[in-house]
Amino acid sequence: MADCFTRVTTRNKYTYSGDAVSAGSAATAASGFGSAAGNSTVGIFALGFTTARSTTRDKYTYSGDVVSAGGAATAVSYLGSAAGNATIGIFALGNTGSDVTTRDKYTYSGDVVSAATAATAESRNSSAAGNSTTGIFALGQVSGNAVTTRNKYTYSGCVVAAGGAATTAGQSGSATGNSTAGIFALGGACSFTAGNLTTRNKYTYSGDVVSAGSAATVASQAGSAAGNSTVGIFALGNASGASRSTTRDKYTFAGCVVSAGGAATAGSSGGSAASNGTGEVNM
Repeated sequence: MADCFTRVTTRNKYTYSGDAVSAGSAATAASGFGSAAGNSTVGIFALGFTTARSTTRDKYTYSGDVVSAGGAATAVSYLGSAAGNATIGIFALGNTGSDVTTRDKYTYSGDVVSAATAATAESRNSSAAGNSTTGIFALGQVSGNAVTTRNKYTYSGCVVAAGGAATTAGQSGSATGNSTAGIFALGGACSFTAGNLTTRNKYTYSGDVVSAGSAATVASQAGSAAGNSTVGIFALGNASGASRSTTRDKYTFAGCVVSAGGAATAGSSGGSAASNGTGEVNM
């Protein structure tokens, strides 16, 4: 089996109703540890670590999974995260050479990228969930330590404020959200050697209230997630700390009910995802 740092162009596509998985079209470049944000018709992927940290972006249109180049980012990125509304996606650039507070903002129509306001803390290995006006970023591992810190963006002016602290420190996680709630997979709780976990945190956006979501059916780390207005599907990524998994977990937001999604066509680790109302493409 290839090591965890092998880059691939493979994509998997889920439709939420029956959790049917199929192959999305190949990306224009191989990628690892990226991030993604999407609106109802388009998803933009930060390719993260290709053979070096990259400013390259790939853009998907969901119906036919057509991939084209998004505008280049203003800075290289790796181990980042992203959240978006109907017109804007904000990317946490993660580890560019060290942990950073830099953010990039995309407008989807023309893929115009500009700098969002800086985060209140440096971050990497993180995750994000957003509604139509707000995105909350889990800062993940900061300077080698897993943290409970969250940053909150309002998209119009890219104002950043602190979200409520998580109930548990998280690292290498993933997140999905609907219009009012975001569920974060906390991934590795302290480090890659400390063990993966099934813990989930749930945010309600208005007051940033954090509570425990129901436990996942399988421990996860370095995964990815995509959601529509009622369901979120998590790619569990590196399930045991050594091998990649095809397992998917599915949450319904109201009661945080978790169930198994259909198996992916390929194992994954350190991916990203973007979604529209009915389907999503998982890196």
